[in-house]
Amino acid sequence: MSPDGRERTHSASPEETLAVGERLGTRIAGRAREGVVVLLEGPLGAGKTVIAKGVARALGVTEPVISPTYTIISEYPAGETRLYHVDLYRIEGRDQMENLGLEDILRGNGIVLVEWGEKLAPGAAGAHTMVSISIAEDGGRDILVEDRAS
Repeated sequence: MSPDGRERTHSASPEETLAVGERLGTRIAGRAREGVVVLLEGPLGAGKTVIAKGVARALGVTEPVISPTYTIISEYPAGETRLYHVDLYRIEGRDQMENLGLEDILRGNGIVLVEWGEKLAPGAAGAHTMVSISIAEDGGRDILVEDRAS
Protein backbone atom coordinates (compact mmCIF):
# COMPACT_ATOMS: atom_id res chain seq x y z
CA MET A 1 0.00 0.00 0.00
CA SER A 2 1.42 3.38 -0.95
CA PRO A 3 1.57 6.29 1.50
CA ASP A 4 -1.58 7.75 -0.06
CA GLY A 5 -3.57 4.62 0.85
CA ARG A 6 -3.76 3.28 -2.71
CA GLU A 7 -2.52 0.08 -4.31
CA ARG A 8 -2.72 -0.57 -8.04
CA THR A 9 -2.25 -4.13 -9.27
CA HIS A 10 -2.56 -5.95 -12.56
CA SER A 11 -3.66 -9.55 -12.17
CA ALA A 12 -3.08 -11.99 -14.99
CA SER A 13 -4.95 -14.90 -13.38
CA PRO A 14 -7.57 -15.82 -10.78
CA GLU A 15 -4.73 -16.98 -8.51
CA GLU A 16 -3.14 -13.52 -8.64
CA THR A 17 -6.53 -11.91 -7.93
CA LEU A 18 -6.96 -14.26 -4.96
CA ALA A 19 -3.53 -13.12 -3.70
CA VAL A 20 -4.68 -9.47 -3.86
CA GLY A 21 -7.60 -10.44 -1.63
CA GLU A 22 -5.28 -12.27 0.76
CA ARG A 23 -3.03 -9.21 1.09
CA LEU A 24 -6.08 -7.05 1.75
CA GLY A 25 -7.38 -9.52 4.34
CA THR A 26 -4.05 -9.57 6.15
CA ARG A 27 -3.95 -5.76 6.16
CA ILE A 28 -7.45 -5.28 7.58
CA ALA A 29 -7.52 -8.22 10.03
CA GLY A 30 -6.20 -6.16 12.94
CA ARG A 31 -8.98 -3.59 12.60
CA ALA A 32 -11.89 -6.08 12.71
CA ARG A 33 -12.92 -5.25 16.29
CA GLU A 34 -13.58 -1.64 15.35
CA GLY A 35 -15.43 -2.67 12.19
CA VAL A 36 -14.10 -2.72 8.64
CA VAL A 37 -16.10 -2.18 5.47
CA VAL A 38 -14.76 -3.13 2.04
CA LEU A 39 -16.77 -2.20 -1.04
CA LEU A 40 -16.11 -4.24 -4.18
CA GLU A 41 -17.06 -2.80 -7.54
CA GLY A 42 -16.58 -3.97 -11.09
CA PRO A 43 -18.50 -5.57 -13.94
CA LEU A 44 -20.06 -9.01 -13.77
CA GLY A 45 -17.32 -11.64 -13.81
CA ALA A 46 -14.54 -9.21 -12.89
CA GLY A 47 -13.42 -11.11 -9.78
CA LYS A 48 -15.23 -9.55 -6.83
CA THR A 49 -15.96 -12.94 -5.30
CA VAL A 50 -12.36 -14.06 -5.92
CA ILE A 51 -11.17 -11.05 -3.90
CA ALA A 52 -13.68 -11.98 -1.17
CA LYS A 53 -12.31 -15.55 -1.12
CA GLY A 54 -8.78 -14.20 -0.67
CA VAL A 55 -9.86 -11.96 2.21
CA ALA A 56 -11.66 -14.89 3.83
CA ARG A 57 -8.62 -17.14 3.45
CA ALA A 58 -6.39 -14.53 5.10
CA LEU A 59 -8.86 -14.31 8.00
CA GLY A 60 -8.82 -18.06 8.54
CA VAL A 61 -12.29 -18.81 7.18
CA THR A 62 -12.40 -22.53 6.43
CA GLU A 63 -15.90 -22.75 4.90
CA PRO A 64 -16.25 -22.42 1.14
CA VAL A 65 -16.94 -18.79 0.22
CA ILE A 66 -19.36 -18.37 -2.65
CA SER A 67 -21.15 -15.35 -4.01
CA PRO A 68 -24.26 -14.71 -1.91
CA THR A 69 -26.23 -13.55 -4.96
CA TYR A 70 -29.43 -15.26 -3.81
CA THR A 71 -28.94 -15.28 -0.05
CA ILE A 72 -27.77 -11.63 -0.19
CA ILE A 73 -25.77 -11.88 3.07
CA SER A 74 -23.51 -14.74 4.19
CA GLU A 75 -21.81 -14.77 7.58
CA TYR A 76 -18.63 -16.67 8.44
CA PRO A 77 -16.67 -17.10 11.67
CA ALA A 78 -13.25 -15.50 11.16
CA GLY A 79 -11.10 -16.08 14.21
CA GLU A 80 -12.35 -13.82 16.98
CA THR A 81 -14.56 -11.83 14.63
CA ARG A 82 -17.19 -12.30 11.92
CA LEU A 83 -16.93 -11.88 8.18
CA TYR A 84 -20.08 -10.67 6.44
CA HIS A 85 -20.17 -11.18 2.68
CA VAL A 86 -22.92 -9.15 1.03
CA ASP A 87 -23.98 -9.19 -2.62
CA LEU A 88 -26.22 -6.33 -3.74
CA TYR A 89 -26.50 -7.45 -7.38
CA ARG A 90 -30.18 -8.40 -7.12
CA ILE A 91 -31.16 -5.50 -4.85
CA GLU A 92 -33.08 -2.70 -6.50
CA GLY A 93 -34.45 0.40 -4.90
CA ARG A 94 -34.30 1.98 -1.51
CA ASP A 95 -37.04 -0.20 0.03
CA GLN A 96 -35.21 -3.46 -0.69
CA MET A 97 -31.98 -1.97 0.64
CA GLU A 98 -33.63 -0.83 3.87
CA ASN A 99 -35.24 -4.24 4.47
CA LEU A 100 -31.85 -6.00 4.51
CA GLY A 101 -30.78 -4.68 7.91
CA LEU A 102 -27.47 -3.82 6.28
CA GLU A 103 -27.07 -0.58 8.23
CA ASP A 104 -26.57 -2.53 11.48
CA ILE A 105 -23.97 -4.77 9.85
CA LEU A 106 -22.11 -1.80 8.33
CA ARG A 107 -21.96 0.01 11.68
CA GLY A 108 -21.09 -3.08 13.75
CA ASN A 109 -17.91 -4.94 14.53
CA GLY A 110 -16.35 -7.42 12.18
CA ILE A 111 -15.43 -7.25 8.53
CA VAL A 112 -18.05 -6.53 5.88
CA LEU A 113 -17.37 -7.21 2.20
CA VAL A 114 -20.00 -5.71 -0.12
CA GLU A 115 -20.10 -6.82 -3.75
CA TRP A 116 -21.71 -4.21 -5.98
CA GLY A 117 -20.89 -1.67 -3.26
CA GLU A 118 -21.65 1.19 -5.62
CA LYS A 119 -25.36 0.46 -4.99
CA LEU A 120 -25.06 1.75 -1.42
CA ALA A 121 -26.25 5.28 -0.77
CA PRO A 122 -23.40 7.80 -0.58
CA GLY A 123 -21.95 7.84 2.93
CA ALA A 124 -23.72 4.63 4.00
CA ALA A 125 -20.45 2.74 4.44
CA GLY A 126 -18.66 5.46 6.43
CA ALA A 127 -14.88 5.12 6.24
CA HIS A 128 -14.14 2.11 4.02
CA THR A 129 -11.78 0.46 1.61
CA MET A 130 -12.85 0.54 -2.03
CA VAL A 131 -11.71 -2.23 -4.38
CA SER A 132 -12.34 -1.30 -8.02
CA ILE A 133 -11.79 -4.05 -10.59
CA SER A 134 -11.79 -3.59 -14.33
CA ILE A 135 -11.15 -6.07 -17.11
CA ALA A 136 -7.93 -5.19 -18.92
CA GLU A 137 -7.37 -5.44 -22.67
CA ASP A 138 -5.21 -8.55 -22.15
CA GLY A 139 -8.07 -10.28 -20.31
CA GLY A 140 -6.44 -9.78 -16.92
CA ARG A 141 -7.74 -7.55 -14.17
CA ASP A 142 -6.67 -4.06 -13.17
CA ILE A 143 -7.34 -3.68 -9.46
CA LEU A 144 -7.27 -0.47 -7.44
CA VAL A 145 -7.49 -0.76 -3.65
CA GLU A 146 -7.90 2.54 -1.81
CA ASP A 147 -8.84 3.63 1.68
CA ARG A 148 -11.54 6.26 1.77
CA ALA A 149 -12.76 8.51 4.55
CA SER A 150 -16.48 8.74 5.26
